[in-house]
Amino acid sequence: MDGNGRWAASRGLPKVAGHRAGVQAVRRVIEAATRHGVRWLTLYAFSSENWRRPASEVSDLTGLLRRFIKSELAELGREGVRLRFIGDRGRFDKDIQAELVQAEISTATNTRLNLIVALSYGARGEIVEAARAAMVAALAGRLDPAELTEERFAALLSTSGIPDPDLILRTSGELRLSNFLLWQSAYAELVFTDVLWPDFGAEDFARALAEYARRERRFGARPG
Repeated sequence: MDGNGRWAASRGLPKVAGHRAGVQAVRRVIEAATRHGVRWLTLYAFSSENWRRPASEVSDLTGLLRRFIKSELAELGREGVRLRFIGDRGRFDKDIQAELVQAEISTATNTRLNLIVALSYGARGEIVEAARAAMVAALAGRLDPAELTEERFAALLSTSGIPDPDLILRTSGELRLSNFLLWQSAYAELVFTDVLWPDFGAEDFARALAEYARRERRFGARPG
């Protein structure tokens, strides 16, 4: 989800106004996903690199996260959305960490939409952590390195139990993955749009799904 700052700057507004407008786009996309029968949706909300932004902006972002969880949790629960968070949540304040745990627990039985929110997430760090876990298990005698398969390694990632993405969509005209789900996106279809995230809506979401539907997915195999 990219373009909040540019959206605000184009209107002569502070960057936090763009982030607030971005929250409205999150609501629209969740609603659109459920209408289209999408079962898994991952939102890259806060990257591990975002901690390097000015302290005032980080404070604005974490404040929005607090308000979003408290204001949206009940509605998401009523709509059958299950929440899960990936990333280094230990970098957030204790109250936010507690809210994240409570959100996961209170929506655990919902099945209409699995909403994964990437917070303080970076794919390279995730892969390093998984490699470290494999090394620890090998040193402890719980894992034979010769038996480490792609499937067993994937189970050590923060997305264990979550299917790999079929479609990755990036807004605002940026044409890169920016450290997002690098392992999991090996065969994902990529769609890029010039629309800034705060302007992104149900029609844009439908166009991305239509573009995905036109793709022929071969997963590296030759066409039959």
